[in-house]
Amino acid sequence: MIQIQTLLKVADNSGGKLVRCLKILKKGAKTRYGKIGDIIVVSVQQIRSKNKLTSKVKKGDVLHGVIVKTNSVLRRSVGLTISYSSNSVVLLNKQQKPLATRVLGVVPKELRNNKFSKIISLSSGTF
Repeated sequence: MIQIQTLLKVADNSGGKLVRCLKILKKGAKTRYGKIGDIIVVSVQQIRSKNKLTSKVKKGDVLHGVIVKTNSVLRRSVGLTISYSSNSVVLLNKQQKPLATRVLGVVPKELRNNKFSKIISLSSGTF
């Protein structure tokens, strides 16, 4: 579960390293938690030091992102439970397409239901 002010790792090669959640974009006025597949508004807190000149993002940029991993348990209807070791996000542009050309690590199949098949194809696999 992701709340406002939660720090998340960036799971792509867009140049960001650490972001902070500013808002959870869901239906309903008072949405408190975000889960895998939800779109959030993030602010870039740290960038990768090697890519300062070629980075697509800068420190302080406000972007959209989709949650791909959470520490909380994800339960599937088959009875399978999945838990990741960190909270991660993939950064998006204004057209809700990924900024990066590669997504690091595996991503859950639940992203396909939310029409993020491009992220699944950029990742190393699905779980």
